[in-house]
Amino acid sequence: MAVRLKKKSPDFVLFLTVLSLLSLGVVMVFSASEYSTLINYNDSFYFFKRQVLWALIGLATMFFMINYDYWRLKKHIRPILLIAFLMLVLVLIPGIGKEVNGARRWIDLGPLSFAPAELVKLCIIIFTAYGLARQKDKIKQFTAGVLPHLSVALLAALMILFQPDLGTAISLTGIVFLMIFAAGARLTHLGGIAAAGIAAVVLAIFLEPYRMKRFLAFLDPWADPQGSGFHIIQGLYAIGSGGLFGLGLGQSRQKFLYLPENHTDFIFAIIGEELGFIGASLVILLFVLFIWRGMKVAVTAQDPFASLLAAGVTAWIGVQAIINIGVVTGSLPVTGIPLPFISFGGNSMLFTMAGVGILLNISRFSENR
Repeated sequence: MAVRLKKKSPDFVLFLTVLSLLSLGVVMVFSASEYSTLINYNDSFYFFKRQVLWALIGLATMFFMINYDYWRLKKHIRPILLIAFLMLVLVLIPGIGKEVNGARRWIDLGPLSFAPAELVKLCIIIFTAYGLARQKDKIKQFTAGVLPHLSVALLAALMILFQPDLGTAISLTGIVFLMIFAAGARLTHLGGIAAAGIAAVVLAIFLEPYRMKRFLAFLDPWADPQGSGFHIIQGLYAIGSGGLFGLGLGQSRQKFLYLPENHTDFIFAIIGEELGFIGASLVILLFVLFIWRGMKVAVTAQDPFASLLAAGVTAWIGVQAIINIGVVTGSLPVTGIPLPFISFGGNSMLFTMAGVGILLNISRFSENR
């Protein structure tokens, strides 16, 4: 058993990076949503007040997890995995799962709705880190070291596809793939997994007409500018009109009911429009800084479980940021993945901040920084 190191303060650079992204998110949610909420709710601060509340709840959750011994998570692996799959089952049950725009991604709790996707990601990350750490001597063997953990992730991804939510399924499997890579799996095994994963995504796109429309819109959004290509075109208008320095905070034109989901999935386009190339680049640099510090925590962690858990949380934030920014800039097909810390959304905020709290907790026991 590893010798426990003396607790230190959490990684300050990582902590400051998260606070910077969180603060920017609160400001940009208000800027992006003020007009639409005035029209729809007669209150310009409708989403802003909720985002501030969830940011405070997220910070409280983060501080709790910073002081909650991450080793104790090992004792709860079975309940954690059970909770993940229970959520995935409940969301598919009519009457419990709430259908929005043809998809069941929410659990109806009366006055509140709960989207379990981010909780499921966190649970799968904890389980995978625990399993890979226990089987670290077998990681070079596909059947004994890789397949058991990959199978659990694939089962969860398959259930998510039934919602349907291809974007979340891809991000979940991408996170686990990176964790298996970090654990030291053979490159030949990883190459085979990647090839199979790409084939599965292509098949999933071809089997669903609406996914095929999105993919074709990604290839040529101008083929259907008022339909499937609308999101991409309006997002690019926003980014393009921002220029180098932007139009100024609060000065977006696309937020006047032109750009859909401007405070959630497409908020990066508003950042580009209002803060320009410099502001958008700063956001990307903050995510790069987060990934760097997160991987440093993983490399310097005191035991394999902590190392893989830190790698998983870092991959979670990094993969989602890459997918979201890729979608908004027209580099990837449209999918509903929020921008961590910045997009509006209580569920995403709560569990993302819980994951960050675990990461900062692990940094307190790092061998060096």
